[in-house]
Amino acid sequence: MEQAYDLTEGNIKRQLIYLSIPLLIGNIFQQFYNTIDSIIVGTYVGHDAFAAIGIAGTIMNLFIFIIIGCCTGISIITAQLYGEKNYDAMRNEIFLSSVLGGVVTVIISILGIFFMPIILRLIQTPSQLIGYVTQYMNVILAGLIATFLYNFLSSILRSVGNTKMALIFLVISIALNVVLDLLLIKQFSMGIMGAALATVISQLVSAVLLYLYIVFKIPFLKVKKEDIKYNSKLLKLTWQYSFVSALHQSSLYIGKLLVQGAVNSLGVDAISAYTATGRIEDVILAFGNSGSESTSIFIAQNTGAKNYKRVLKGFKEAMILIQLVCILMILFLFFKSDVLLNFFVFDEGQNVLNYGIHYFKIISMFYIVSLVGSIFVGYYRGTGHVNIPVIGTTLQIVIRVILSYLLVGSMGIGGVALATGIGWIGIIIFQITVFIKNKYYQIKDEDVTLNTAVK
Repeated sequence: MEQAYDLTEGNIKRQLIYLSIPLLIGNIFQQFYNTIDSIIVGTYVGHDAFAAIGIAGTIMNLFIFIIIGCCTGISIITAQLYGEKNYDAMRNEIFLSSVLGGVVTVIISILGIFFMPIILRLIQTPSQLIGYVTQYMNVILAGLIATFLYNFLSSILRSVGNTKMALIFLVISIALNVVLDLLLIKQFSMGIMGAALATVISQLVSAVLLYLYIVFKIPFLKVKKEDIKYNSKLLKLTWQYSFVSALHQSSLYIGKLLVQGAVNSLGVDAISAYTATGRIEDVILAFGNSGSESTSIFIAQNTGAKNYKRVLKGFKEAMILIQLVCILMILFLFFKSDVLLNFFVFDEGQNVLNYGIHYFKIISMFYIVSLVGSIFVGYYRGTGHVNIPVIGTTLQIVIRVILSYLLVGSMGIGGVALATGIGWIGIIIFQITVFIKNKYYQIKDEDVTLNTAVK
């Protein structure tokens, strides 16, 4: 079991950092997939194809976030069972969740292909781009099972504390994607379909490599004949965790799309500035995402082991670490955001740069709220209360969208920043209220939902 890591004993701070760094790098690298396709397609196919990749990426991300959410829910269950040392139930869970996830993915693929024309009309896709987007998305959706398998196997690795190898296979996938993009688009002139095919193939190859690694390096995770059995309680729990986690991930993305509408009313300069700030902000929030996931893995394993004092200590250590990181980011973005913006603004002009600086002057003060909220999400997921992050996120989205449209007229892009910050405050007030009201600072066995479900 040298490739799996028991987090139920040892130095907590060191373990959280060890988990977080590969996750952080992975979250940043994950954003490169569609960007790489865009650059290569724009260079070798043309402007219309480049624009189509942008639209397709927006649609594709929604499907991917649903899959990532499902796999996140599965990883919480497997991490708790690993911490409990209940390897039989863990392998049964891997079997059940792979079947359930595979079936759901196939259904999503079929529905996505069937309803794609309607989706493209709803988002008002220009007629000259519809053919390009349809070609790209049909290939992506047909190969969506590869995306599921890759994310599913990565989540299993992470649940046993191995975040380093999950990162290595992600880098392999991205590198292969670049090579295949150049080969299929430049050499074989397959156009935008080649870009989609490169993405599917690279994820499929990475999924196969992940499977082989798990089989040969972590053999106790390999599903055996006796593990292939029906467990209604475990299947129901898997569906619950996966559905709720997928809802959480997809609702975040939908909320971001809705806010984009408010920004669009400000004109091209504001849109360009918001696009630039969004790219920087994605990296900043990756600290929260990686902190949340590492916290949930740590807490899930210790929850499974019923080591509740360590659960609370890990939660406290994660809070301290994320705040130390956040203070440095706040100071830099408040005083020197122009340094980063210059990498993305290019020659759009000083007006665009000023919009971006104004945005960061306001929102930088709220990042600590967002990142602290991410640690709460990790805590609630790790202890099995996956519904709480969804409720909090829904509250945040409602506040953020409504205030964005109300404030954008008088405050411009600064109104969007303020609305986002107030939304983050709303979610953390909810999280703290639930934490105190239910006395989760005194976590007890009855607070944990998993242990009784698999007996």
